[in-house]
Amino acid sequence: MVKKIFLITTAIAFCFSSLHAQFVYDYLKAANTYFEKGDYASAAEYYEKYLGRDKSKGANDRYPYSPQRISKKTAPEMSSREKALYNLAESYRLLHFPEKAEPVYKEVMDANKNAFPLALFHYATLQRAMGKSEEAEKSFKDFLNSYPNNDNYKRDAERELKNLEFVKAQMKKTDLKYYTVKKAPSDLNSTGASYAPVWLNGGTLLFTSTRPLDTTAKTKEYTNRVYQAAYTDGNLSGINKAELPQEKGLQQGVVSVTPDGNTIFLTRWTVNANQKSASIYTSTKKGEGWTEPEKLDESINAPGANTQQPSVTADGKYLIFSSDRSGGQGGYDIWYAEITDGKVSGAKNLGTSVNTSYDEQAPFYHGDSKTLIFSTNGRIGMGGYDFFQSKGSFGNWSEPVNMGYPVNSIKDDIYLVSRGGAKNVLEDVMLSSDREASCCLELFYLKKIRPLKQIDGRVVSCNPDKPLKGAVVSVVDPATDKVVFTKDIGADGTYSFTLEDHLAVRVKADADSFISNSVEVPVPSDVEAEKFTYPELCLLPVPPKKDETFVISNVYYDFNKAELKPESYPALDEIVRMLNFYPTMIVEIGAHTDNIGSDDYNLKLSAARAQSVVDYLVSKQIAPGRLLAKGYGETMPIADNKVDGKDNPDGRAQNRRTEFKVIRE
Repeated sequence: MVKKIFLITTAIAFCFSSLHAQFVYDYLKAANTYFEKGDYASAAEYYEKYLGRDKSKGANDRYPYSPQRISKKTAPEMSSREKALYNLAESYRLLHFPEKAEPVYKEVMDANKNAFPLALFHYATLQRAMGKSEEAEKSFKDFLNSYPNNDNYKRDAERELKNLEFVKAQMKKTDLKYYTVKKAPSDLNSTGASYAPVWLNGGTLLFTSTRPLDTTAKTKEYTNRVYQAAYTDGNLSGINKAELPQEKGLQQGVVSVTPDGNTIFLTRWTVNANQKSASIYTSTKKGEGWTEPEKLDESINAPGANTQQPSVTADGKYLIFSSDRSGGQGGYDIWYAEITDGKVSGAKNLGTSVNTSYDEQAPFYHGDSKTLIFSTNGRIGMGGYDFFQSKGSFGNWSEPVNMGYPVNSIKDDIYLVSRGGAKNVLEDVMLSSDREASCCLELFYLKKIRPLKQIDGRVVSCNPDKPLKGAVVSVVDPATDKVVFTKDIGADGTYSFTLEDHLAVRVKADADSFISNSVEVPVPSDVEAEKFTYPELCLLPVPPKKDETFVISNVYYDFNKAELKPESYPALDEIVRMLNFYPTMIVEIGAHTDNIGSDDYNLKLSAARAQSVVDYLVSKQIAPGRLLAKGYGETMPIADNKVDGKDNPDGRAQNRRTEFKVIRE
């Protein structure tokens, strides 16, 4: 009897064990099937069950807003559990769920690091996205030291290290206090992704969201749809699904509106077996809603390619979009096409000044400032997708510049729309980012105040022996010849004023008994600098009249020699400037000595010194015929060489001088 009970118990245990094994096998099979189809949310759920973790609750409440490319590389000698663990990590990463993906990658590496050489790379990117900069830097360096291939992963790791350096610099910016970044209210950022804002008109915002239509359903449907919200007194309310036809199972969103508000362009896409198929459609206004979208022709929607994220320029002349069609630089590129009489045709690539071999997406053209804004993961930035801006026009774009923190974050920042003016693109911005989310994009408001630029300067006399009094400074915009600032200068020669923007200006100063002078000042290299000091402006005294003589201060020679010392050049350069200002003036350069030495020696020494000054002026392109060198030796003292029969060093120093005399005005 005991034996019979034992056999029955064993049989029951075996049945339960077999049943459990069957369940485990089914979990793995389902997980692998979902993974191959690109349904990473479902894949993660079943991998968790297979691994006996079942911690996926919450992972499936986000619909992946864009399918991700996944490495097809596999590694030898791995168990089913190790492969499942790696696919679980991949699923969370591709769902933009770094908090869940990072620890699973750690488990993968602890279990079998050699089988999954890319695990460390992905682990490092997730550490960077979670703000673990020091850990990420170490992980990227460890990956580079261990990874043998010279491919995109190696290049990406090298770029990520540069990204980390860029992040450090951005966090030290001095203008961060002028930014305000605010997450949009929860009714805009509901369950699911919310992204790609665009203004239909001054009172209506359109955006794309995966929020479920029925929030009470047990199994929620996360489908990309277009929503709209009313904008009143700075607040958005009344959020509803836009009346835009959409078939079941079709993803639809990322819209743009023509300037008259009567036509929208939108992306429609499907994902089948992990393959995305996206095209741009157009729809026209019909009452309170829109007509059935019609697909643009093959000149825009190239067969076999993904074409998406349309954006119409403010003048309605161009449609900009992103596509992975052939003829680009690789990955997704920014393209554009002309709109003529409502028809769009003739797609052209924006070229290498904008596009890289990586992905450029979500273009937006700010017409008032002639600025193209787009997102890319192919340049040095904060990490992930960053916003860049390029000035110019179609056919001529400047080198893109990263828009920096806090416009960008260490996560993905993609889709931006601005209602700012020509002088401040960031005056009124909405953007989407996953910077504060565990998964998926959310909507944010961003505003930057433009502080006035503090400008300082100083006007001085070129001749220290003749103080400057009563000077007036004027700052002129050469482009318009408009005076932007004028002011009496203080007793110390300083002046200060503010400007909205740094301008390339001409600074002019005037004072009684001085020659007017001006200087061209370019825009400083750091256009964001809040303070800038203009170059010191030096005014020459009005030159003496005919036969009037004055001493040229600060002209020096070596003892008992005629060679000029370099310290003399600034003073003589002012003589050059005055002679250039008065091109008909003819002058005498006279040199004098003290009484040390013979009369004959002093005459020869003074003549040689005067000639040295003339030679210097000639080297500065002053015509020799306008200059006369003459040595006077000790014959014309202006102070006593001796006092009461004793040597007078101060007097002799005054007598050793170089003079300037006008022979003809």
